[in-house]
Amino acid sequence: MGALIVAACAGSARPARGQAKPASVKQSMVLARMDQAAIAVRAISAKLVKTTVTVLVNDRSTQSGTIYYKKGKKPKLLIRFAEPSAETILIKNDRASIYYPRLNQIQEFNLEQRRDVLQQFLLLGFGTETSELRESYHLKYLGVENLDGQETPVLELTPRSASVARQLKKVDLWISERSWLPVQQEFFEPSGDYIIARYASLKINSPMPRAIFKIKAKPGVQRVKMD
Repeated sequence: MGALIVAACAGSARPARGQAKPASVKQSMVLARMDQAAIAVRAISAKLVKTTVTVLVNDRSTQSGTIYYKKGKKPKLLIRFAEPSAETILIKNDRASIYYPRLNQIQEFNLEQRRDVLQQFLLLGFGTETSELRESYHLKYLGVENLDGQETPVLELTPRSASVARQLKKVDLWISERSWLPVQQEFFEPSGDYIIARYASLKINSPMPRAIFKIKAKPGVQRVKMD
């Protein structure tokens, strides 16, 4: 199981990225605004569309659903996909659980030995200060792109850790100038395959019951320990 199992958190041609201000000035502004937003964030929920691209066979598959994220010393993440088929992914306490309702089966993964990969992925969630990002990633400002009619700053993050880099080559983040939080992420694997995560209807610090971060399985669910 690689880092991108927890990602379950566009074509290669992109429009040119323009810069109205010198890159260093714009980058400093973007990072400062991200830090201001990060301080206030405690919890996030949003609609999510995840597209997985397998380059070798030119295959694209898309899932849509809702994501819930709670910030803390031990962050919690739950993704509930509804289309094209139901699937729930829960990450908390160094464990990942994936529930497949049609099989009535929960696959459980112990992430303790992959804690460095898990933590660096969760850093890419919402509400992370840029000083934390810099500890784990090399940051590069790529300019702005038009995303859904909005000029959106783009950052490139390259893992500093060799163990993470073996599974995650780099990540691009599109940052909203309204919330200064990610509205799109692209996760690139060394193989060339990649995942695109798009967020919409973002809610910040809305009440989030503890029960959100539990899998609601049908009676008789089968639990399978995975390597």
